[in-house]
Amino acid sequence: MKELKGSKVRLWEGDMRRREEANRNYLMKLETRYLLRSYQHEAGRMTGRGHDMNALGGWEDLSCQLRGHFLGHWLSAAALNYEASKDGELRAKTETILKELELCQKDNGGEWVCPIPEKYLYWIGKGKNVWAPQYNIHKLFMGLVDVYKFMKLDLALQIADKLADWFYRWSGEYTREEFDNILDMETGGMLEVWADLLEITDDEKYKTLLERYYRGRLFEPLLAGKDVLTNMHANTTIPEVLGCARAYEVTGEKKWLDIVNCYWKCAVTDRGAFVTGGQTQGEIWTPMKKLKARLGDKNQEHCTVYNMIRLAEFLFRQTKNPEYMHYIEYNVANGIFAQTYWQGMPYQNSPGHGLLTYFLPMKAGSKKDWAGERDSFFCCHGTMVQVNAAWNRRIFYQDGEEFYVTSYVNSAADFILENQKITLEQRQDYLNGSLMNSSENNAKQTVNDIASAYENKPEFKKYVITVHTEGAVQFALNLRIPDWITKNARVFVNEELAAETGNTKEFVTINRAWNEGDKIVVILPIGLKFIPLPDDETMGAYRYGADVLAGITEAERILKLETETPEEELSLDTERQWGEFRTFYRTENQDPGINFRKLNEIGYEPYQIYFKVKK
Repeated sequence: MKELKGSKVRLWEGDMRRREEANRNYLMKLETRYLLRSYQHEAGRMTGRGHDMNALGGWEDLSCQLRGHFLGHWLSAAALNYEASKDGELRAKTETILKELELCQKDNGGEWVCPIPEKYLYWIGKGKNVWAPQYNIHKLFMGLVDVYKFMKLDLALQIADKLADWFYRWSGEYTREEFDNILDMETGGMLEVWADLLEITDDEKYKTLLERYYRGRLFEPLLAGKDVLTNMHANTTIPEVLGCARAYEVTGEKKWLDIVNCYWKCAVTDRGAFVTGGQTQGEIWTPMKKLKARLGDKNQEHCTVYNMIRLAEFLFRQTKNPEYMHYIEYNVANGIFAQTYWQGMPYQNSPGHGLLTYFLPMKAGSKKDWAGERDSFFCCHGTMVQVNAAWNRRIFYQDGEEFYVTSYVNSAADFILENQKITLEQRQDYLNGSLMNSSENNAKQTVNDIASAYENKPEFKKYVITVHTEGAVQFALNLRIPDWITKNARVFVNEELAAETGNTKEFVTINRAWNEGDKIVVILPIGLKFIPLPDDETMGAYRYGADVLAGITEAERILKLETETPEEELSLDTERQWGEFRTFYRTENQDPGINFRKLNEIGYEPYQIYFKVKK
């Protein structure tokens, strides 16, 4: 099964487009000379004297051992955006960067092109503590490979291939035991990039590098069913297992897929997750099904959210199991959307925007800590620009004459079947009866039945998928039913009921001859759910559909219920504003009351996600 993406999928208006455009503008805003600063410094090509107050700070400062990692993320994000947009400015900036990297590589002797000295790698070979040099270097490899794949720039591959020669020679200087010691130092996605380069070049050296980077000390216990993750650093192992996933795609060797499946079982199935779908506290995996004691100020590192989404997407393509897409939906709504490119209502003297928060605190009374555009550049800063580079992904898939709609997003996809071009166009019907989006009456206010038909916020979401084709064509359309539905979902084809189901573990399949203008309507009942902690059923969090709700409060609150269920304690508040039904709630019986909003709409307010409930 293949994902439809790139120019084949288009996004319409909406928050995803806003984030994508903001991300693209940010990529262009960062000056090329500062993105390259660490590389030119290492190659002896940097001019000027003393401190440059305008240079990028945080982990990009020349005093940091991870300096230069962000450029790799930048290149990857630019390539992903270009695949969808064909943005000429991003391509031109990328070409300028590649030309300077080529000169840095020549001045370093023809192979080394990294922003840190070669001795860092020899130091870790001797057991000296250095901050993750291979993690750092992988980012450059990743960016170069993505630029080659999506921008078709040969120079990127040439630079990467010459750098790989250095790693081939260096890694061959150690015994298996010695190199296993090196692999115990965070390597990032080096395994993944060797698989990528093997597929691209079919060079034997990459087969050898795959073998050398097989981390048996992690993979073998995983295959034996042991819990090797509890209290271990999460984003050390996730990229390594993504490497296994890529190695399976390239080589077809089953051992790689077995490792991925065992990892998912250990990290997700057996371990459980927060209501957001995310995991970790202080960058480490929590114990299995024991989350209560880990509700802290450093939950859900953004990098782990991004990389686990990637792993879930791989497993979906292997299995067609919609549960992996359920997982992705929760992590996008309450991870990526809650932690990057926030835009909303100002709180007190705060701005109405936020770029990135490394962690998503779960501790009551916590606040998100937003990073600036030039002062952090920690690891999550890099995954932020990648995940927001192109939002036209993880929506449509094709497997022969089978098509899958896995995410309900205002978008369209093109594909070819039986020599015919077919377009699937999907839009949400917001059932609001108005296009008015502000206090300015600049939208057409046509009298219609919808405005009065839905007096209050509808208890379902409605999506309309339209088929465009030149002639009748037979294919199966598979629709994901989210696992947050509160009642049976219904699917109509040309106004006739085609399916009704509460089964969220399988796709709804409609196989028929489709004609121009055929319409599929998907009705998904939605409402509040109270999701308890796995280790304390008296403590839980509210979710509306896929969106987690947070209570605005500076201090921890206990909900004292006078209702039968926690769901009944909340009621809609300010449900309508102009042309929009909003997801605002308030408590009925608390003193003082608590206002609830979607977690991904929280900016600078103190909030609480998990509440103890008492009768």
